[in-house]
Amino acid sequence: MQRSILIATILLATIFQTKLHAQQIPQEMRGIWVATVANIDWPSRPGLDALSQQAEAIEILDRQKEHGMNAVYLQIRPAADALYASELEPWSRFLSGRQGTPPAPYYDPLQFWIEEAHKRGLELHAWINPFRATFSAGEYLHPSHSMNRHPERLLQYGERYYYDPGIPEVRQHLFNVVADIVTRYDIDGMHMDDYFYPYPLAGIEFPDSLSFQQYGSGILEERDDWRRDNINKVIKGLNDTIKHHKPWVKFGVSPFGVWRNKATDPRGSDTRAGVQCYDDLYADILLWEKEGWVDYVLPQIYWTTQDIPANFIKLINWWNETAHHRHLYIGHGFYRIGQSGFWENPSEIPNQIRMTRDLKNVLGSVHFSERHFKRTDIYSVNDSLKNDLYCMPALTPNMAWIDTKAPDPVYILSQRGRNINWQPALADTPLNEGKRFIIYLEPSSSKADACGPVWFITGENHFELPRRPWLQRARYNMSVIAVDRMSNQSPKSQTVRVRY
Repeated sequence: MQRSILIATILLATIFQTKLHAQQIPQEMRGIWVATVANIDWPSRPGLDALSQQAEAIEILDRQKEHGMNAVYLQIRPAADALYASELEPWSRFLSGRQGTPPAPYYDPLQFWIEEAHKRGLELHAWINPFRATFSAGEYLHPSHSMNRHPERLLQYGERYYYDPGIPEVRQHLFNVVADIVTRYDIDGMHMDDYFYPYPLAGIEFPDSLSFQQYGSGILEERDDWRRDNINKVIKGLNDTIKHHKPWVKFGVSPFGVWRNKATDPRGSDTRAGVQCYDDLYADILLWEKEGWVDYVLPQIYWTTQDIPANFIKLINWWNETAHHRHLYIGHGFYRIGQSGFWENPSEIPNQIRMTRDLKNVLGSVHFSERHFKRTDIYSVNDSLKNDLYCMPALTPNMAWIDTKAPDPVYILSQRGRNINWQPALADTPLNEGKRFIIYLEPSSSKADACGPVWFITGENHFELPRRPWLQRARYNMSVIAVDRMSNQSPKSQTVRVRY
């Protein structure tokens, strides 16, 4: 069941220097990856009690709200395990320290993250690794883990085990896992990272000869084509599964930043990357977005604007010109700031964001990863995002192929002091339900007009305006705008005069 009312809090408040209308509120993906594998971002270490885990999650969400983000990509399935209550896979060891052991005191981490993100007006996208089955050599695996229940579905490659994408039962298990998540949780999106077939190990072939012989021989002569076909089936099947249950849940992938080098394929990018999506990971990204099997593509372009073998500027231009059938966002290597070489330039990431905004088909950015936003050695970078590039709150981009119908306006607007209340209209479908609300204050006096409009975003149907120094207060016309799951905006409500 979808929650009809979300607890309120502001996303961000900003005073603009130029006059805007509500319809001009920007739409731009501003996302953050929160990695749980090896406790990269959350929780800070395995074995924390539930209250400490929750406190860390709230700290992360508050920090990202402060930095102007509007979407969180939370890793909930790092290695055939679960950071949520599941009957299909065991609890992740990155929570408790031992696979199969739930958090204590008990709570459902994914549900907690969803509720807290939505309070802040943030989207929550569930991030899964599709085929990695183990992460560390010799780790304890719970009896319910696939290694113990269906070892015939897994292959050892290096020190890790992976599901074999060529086995139909493997693909069906993944569909079942995703269907379980989508039906039980009010997620905004399902996100898959760059691990399709595993990254190649020098001199070692992925050992899927038996499954190729059983399932591929006589259908596709080349094993590479068969592997790509397996991943194609996964992507299409995942999209079909998600849309069958909830058409509004967004589905996207985050591939390695180079599809193919131009030396390999004249359609490729002017790069000399050692790994190519199409050839090494068997990911035919361009096919997926052309066929509409994904709602967005989010290439990880973790290079600088000065790098030569793979250059950020060349790559964003290539993706902008090539992948334009669905949304295109850019993944930035925030974790690399301060590393030797060109990453020593603190303006690198801010400059990258500015460059993406100049490209027609790039609709936003996602940053890896969250813990680097609390680093004191890159304060100037964080400050640039918070007080410049992301100072204006933005909605996530509308996906017109899913829905363009605006929700009905809110009604019964009342205001007393700094407290505002409204009643959302009843929606005929979940797609048209107001999920976030914009409190919009337009200047109604010369003093206010000099500052421009002020606006806030919340997830509930009431709001308390932040305190403001008396000398800065002015008269505004205040209205509320409902925003649905696809960022369609309702007409403004009736206005009330306020002094703020």
